[in-house]
Amino acid sequence: MAIDPLGLTAASSAAPTASASMSQLSEDYQSFITLLTAQIQNQDPLEPMDSTTFISQLAQLSQVEQAVSTNDKLDGIATQLSSMAAVSGLSLIGRTVVAPGDQVSLADGSATVGYRLSADAAAVRISVQAADGTLLRMLDGSGTTGGEVHQITWDGDDYEGLQVPDGTYNVVVEALDAEGYTVPAQAYASAQVASMTFEDGLATLHLENGRSVAAGLVEEVR
Repeated sequence: MAIDPLGLTAASSAAPTASASMSQLSEDYQSFITLLTAQIQNQDPLEPMDSTTFISQLAQLSQVEQAVSTNDKLDGIATQLSSMAAVSGLSLIGRTVVAPGDQVSLADGSATVGYRLSADAAAVRISVQAADGTLLRMLDGSGTTGGEVHQITWDGDDYEGLQVPDGTYNVVVEALDAEGYTVPAQAYASAQVASMTFEDGLATLHLENGRSVAAGLVEEVR
């Protein structure tokens, strides 16, 4: 299950929705006032508006006004939460996060490869490939339980036991159930956060390996 490293993703992403709702309510409020004013100005002096009807319309006006005021306050709160989330995101810079990705960074002869299975499997195999698709190593998975993120460590050796250079490598996760059918799997990779951008209530983390990932997809922060 993905975590919310900022703790405010849901509230922050609600800001545009709250703003749109307030805008619509404001338009309805202004239309209501315009119609009521026109009705009062154009009423027949000999047959004025029924007092009960007038009071009822004033009550409706008050309700709409309160709704506009409430939405205005909620929009302000959402904006404040968005600002807080942006500030909180700064604490992630320099930290290592685990998120969906089919590329791993080999550093100092070691790389962590993660994966999540959609269901239980009988066998899991992970292919480590060079950028051109050349198969370098085949690894056995560390777990076969569905729904959780499993991790293994690649020591940087290829099939011949030779150490490959540090850098970025592709990984492909393949899983089969007891009957030999494919079990869908998602690869996960860990990388340090280099920077973060915050736009329209959504935080995006830019990783040192050149990838970008939505903050809401992060599984773990180290």
